[in-house]
Amino acid sequence: MLEIRPNCECCDKDLPADSSEAMICTYECTFCKQCVDEILENVCPNCGGGFSPRPIRPKVARRTGLSIDHQPPSTKRVHTKYTLQELKEFAATAKHISPEDR
Repeated sequence: MLEIRPNCECCDKDLPADSSEAMICTYECTFCKQCVDEILENVCPNCGGGFSPRPIRPKVARRTGLSIDHQPPSTKRVHTKYTLQELKEFAATAKHISPEDR
């Protein structure tokens, strides 16, 4: 089950559970759409994969026990260990390769 992390790992922007700006990679590294587009160029700085919009967990349990109230989002903020320059340099090595071919 997704953790639904509360922030962008790059700029620390709040990304609430219902945010349509949250992007994740296959390992659930979480970044805002602006950082993915402008800094990371759709290259995850941790795994090298691409990003997809993070799903939004239902607010209402339309099936018993399945909602944001039953599985709340994470409150643990995660931050990248890389500098902005390191992020850009890493992205430059793979941005020309489509995510499905990385």
